[in-house]
Amino acid sequence: MGADTRSPGPWAIALAGMASLGVAMGIGRFAFTPILPMMLADGVLDLPAASWLASANYLGYLVGALLCMLQPWLWTRFPSLPSLAFSQLVRAGLLMTGVLTLAMGWLEAPAWPLLRFLAGVTSGVVFVYTTGWCLWRLASLGVPTMGGFIYMGAGAGIVLSGLAASGMVAWQWTAAGAWLVFGALAFVLSALAWRYLQGGNERLQPLASRSPQQSGQVPADPQAVQAGHNAAEMMLLTLAYGLAGFGYIITATFLPVIARSALPGSHWLDLFWPLFGAGVMLGAWLATRIRQVRDFRYLLLMAYLIQAFGILLSLWSPGLAGFAIGSLLLGIPFTAITFFAMQEARRLQPASASSFMGLMTASYGIGQVVGPPLTGWLLQVQRTPGDAFKLALEIAAAALLLGAALYALLVRAYPLVRPVSR
Repeated sequence: MGADTRSPGPWAIALAGMASLGVAMGIGRFAFTPILPMMLADGVLDLPAASWLASANYLGYLVGALLCMLQPWLWTRFPSLPSLAFSQLVRAGLLMTGVLTLAMGWLEAPAWPLLRFLAGVTSGVVFVYTTGWCLWRLASLGVPTMGGFIYMGAGAGIVLSGLAASGMVAWQWTAAGAWLVFGALAFVLSALAWRYLQGGNERLQPLASRSPQQSGQVPADPQAVQAGHNAAEMMLLTLAYGLAGFGYIITATFLPVIARSALPGSHWLDLFWPLFGAGVMLGAWLATRIRQVRDFRYLLLMAYLIQAFGILLSLWSPGLAGFAIGSLLLGIPFTAITFFAMQEARRLQPASASSFMGLMTASYGIGQVVGPPLTGWLLQVQRTPGDAFKLALEIAAAALLLGAALYALLVRAYPLVRPVSR
């Protein structure tokens, strides 16, 4: 019992966070992407239907983020609600993700939209509370920069699911079998994190009742002072973050299908998705190497430009090299954008970081919900799937460029200044 009651160390916390996000993001949200070509080959759905099925998951993610955003209000308005620890909700979300993934292989098509919606809800909850729990615990241990490691879990989950799907395609498995395999993988990863998801007495409560150290606030630079932020600044940041959700989601949902349309018969079609996941892992690791950053908005601006270039590269050079490099460039900033944006949220709202993070995550979720239906509509009105995907990716790249421009505006309109030395 003594080993279980000890507070986990920094690496145990980081690895538990990695495994949790591997389940929530790599499986709960993105297992659909590598399985989609198998579902199309099985004839169980078409591309427009796939667009709406993807949106059901992203809508659920949005609902999960909104629930997290409303949590402080709910516990203030209804004090009789049971008090739960962050880690308890994460554990429940991990179990639900495994069950819902298995159910995709057990149940018939009419149940799929509800299953994907519920998987999105659990993904949103697990993401927000895993992030909040890990960043808070790591900050309290004096190692806030290790928070970037937890985001490697999303990339690892994508790599594992992508490689597994590639093997199952080669062995001519059905999509139902693939869902069952990914459900089992979700339980394995959850078991790896389970014992470390313990949190002592950190209960769900408004973060205003905690100190900045408890809430995991990581200032961009202890010597930097904000010139004065207001609601307009926070809304611009929220809008810019939402554009990131829209900008990447079309590729992240349809990458294997887009590659098959551009490179029919290639032996490398199923490796672009794992390469995207490898880029996610690399970007998360690079985020941990950046220390004492004065202004995260510059990093966010560059990250958006990198993702936009990755998307455009696959359009300018629709060959093996273009898709490979484009997939890697799309993945590298993926979780780094979230890591940097969450630090920016903490800087602007240190006393209510949880709610502001929930609002930003909801904005990101709205961007994700819009992307697949737009693609489905283009697939219906364009002459060929290739034309539809080309236009959808151009719109996505334009959204990312607009987001980069918003960060440039934020830097100019709301500069960070250093106090005058005496």
